[in-house]
Amino acid sequence: MSANSDDRSGRSERQTQKLPERQALRKSDPASEDAKGRRRKDVLRAVIDQYVETAEPVGSKSISTSLASSSATIRNEMAALEEDGFLEQPHTSAGRVPTPSGYRVYVNELMRRHRLSVEETEQLNRALEQRVTELDRIIAYAGRIASSLTSFPAYALTRAKTELTASRFNVIEIDSRSFILVAMLTGETVKNKLFHLPSPVPEGFFIRAEAILNSSFTGIAEAAVTESLISAAERASGDRLGIFAAMSAFIIELLRDTPRGGYAVSGGARLLEHPEFRDAEKAQRLLGFIEDEDAVASLPSPDRDSKTKITIGPENLARELENTSVVVTRYDMGDDTELLLGVVGPTRMDYPRVLSRLQYIARGLTGTADAVLARGLTGTADAAPTRGITAQTPTVPESPDE
Repeated sequence: MSANSDDRSGRSERQTQKLPERQALRKSDPASEDAKGRRRKDVLRAVIDQYVETAEPVGSKSISTSLASSSATIRNEMAALEEDGFLEQPHTSAGRVPTPSGYRVYVNELMRRHRLSVEETEQLNRALEQRVTELDRIIAYAGRIASSLTSFPAYALTRAKTELTASRFNVIEIDSRSFILVAMLTGETVKNKLFHLPSPVPEGFFIRAEAILNSSFTGIAEAAVTESLISAAERASGDRLGIFAAMSAFIIELLRDTPRGGYAVSGGARLLEHPEFRDAEKAQRLLGFIEDEDAVASLPSPDRDSKTKITIGPENLARELENTSVVVTRYDMGDDTELLLGVVGPTRMDYPRVLSRLQYIARGLTGTADAVLARGLTGTADAAPTRGITAQTPTVPESPDE
């Protein structure tokens, strides 16, 4: 008996010693980690989908059935997501809500493709079947449709696709204390300015300055005219009077004057339909910002190699947009012009549906803009109706988990 007991005790001890090793193996098992990661993403997606729909904090019980997991398991995953900064708990006794970081993971990795239903397609086509005869009216019309079909305030604008740059500079010396800077811009525009200096400059300075301007300041956009570029030009030319700083200020002013078409904002009152903006003062601050044409420079724009962009909460540069999301899409209208169509709303937004509808509207409106630009219809009565698109348009990449 004692021998058997000792034998069992020894085996038990050896098993106990191996237990941590097995746990370590389980922790480092890639398959186990992948499964845990997929489950955590499923929980995050479920929380966001439900929160977008209800605008109420989400508890573990409310999503456990759809995820076929116990409330305890979901609760642990939600706690881990909160620790990682993807969820937060507005009150101790409440469920969780997504953070901007959680929404970003959702947009980048988790949101499913939204295919327009037959009913949605018919609704969009009905909205697009209107005769529009002037380009400015297309901009206002685009904003109205986007706001109506997304239930958010919308903005629309047209602008030149290419950034304004200088192709050549000439420095014309008047005397040792004054000169004229002539700038030839893209689009064959010529601008000039007379400069007066506080003291004479050395002989040959204007020749050197012209050479530096043409070698370093041509073919670049306004953002590239930096302090470091100006300092380098001052050193190379021997400028001790701040001449290049003054010329650069003039160049920046010219390059900022990028030709832009119309700008329209529609549906401002729709903000009040969302719980996040029931405070009228908060809603008015946001609307006052986006209705100002000077705000265009602060509104996000798709990157050069993309037609869409979504910015969430603090990703927006403007302070007025730090608690909102902006979804914007871009389409080529020809004649070196592009249409930007965007909506502004709370971070609790149905991103796949909003993006899908914006893309559909922009494509339909592009047909009308093409007709206006091609036919020169600026107020005539026989303009072609806006083109509808009959095919359902997939707009969001498949989630990697699908």
